[in-house]
Amino acid sequence: MSAANASAVTLASEKVGPLLYGGTFDPVHQGHLQVARAVAEAAGQPVRMMPAALPPHRAEPGATDQQRLAMLQLAIADQPLLQLDDRELHRSGPSYSVLTLRECAAANERPALILGWDAYCGLPSWREPEAILTLAILIVVPRPQASASLPAPLQRGWSARRPLSASSLAEAHAGDVLLCPMPEHPASATAIRTALRAGVRCPEGLPAAVAAYIEEHKLYAS
Repeated sequence: MSAANASAVTLASEKVGPLLYGGTFDPVHQGHLQVARAVAEAAGQPVRMMPAALPPHRAEPGATDQQRLAMLQLAIADQPLLQLDDRELHRSGPSYSVLTLRECAAANERPALILGWDAYCGLPSWREPEAILTLAILIVVPRPQASASLPAPLQRGWSARRPLSASSLAEAHAGDVLLCPMPEHPASATAIRTALRAGVRCPEGLPAAVAAYIEEHKLYAS
């Protein structure tokens, strides 16, 4: 075996990580936790929940960075497969995923980026999408009725997608798509904020510890 081939085999056998699940988590809800647990269990390793400071594609969060961080800590306190990664809260400016992935590459890590179906479909509109596809394995959690209609830059990866497992993750390369299907959860951060503004103390899908924190700090009030 040549030196080049030996290096390729070594790289392919190295453990992939970190598994990054980003979002505003404004507030974190059971749908977020369900996605993260499903990926962690299929991959056989922890998922890092990564709150964004200034999300480029949506309005500024209703809770502060530290409040969203505190709610995440409460939500995953009894979840051994879920961890916290607050690196984007310490970066000034918008929370571009490509910057985080470059940090991982500089640390000789092989990151995997967890995306819901809508986020995956919108990937070509993100900052430097071509770079993202060279830096990260993509773990996609589709909706049960997800359409196969995709932007042209994503069609090749989607057509070659494979189910997520510990072995498929270990063999994957940047740009590969691994699929982690799961039932759709009815929880929605928008619906939860609306219910909270209407006076509902613990809307469906909101973890009890997070609901108590929101009530204590009077978040999302009208």
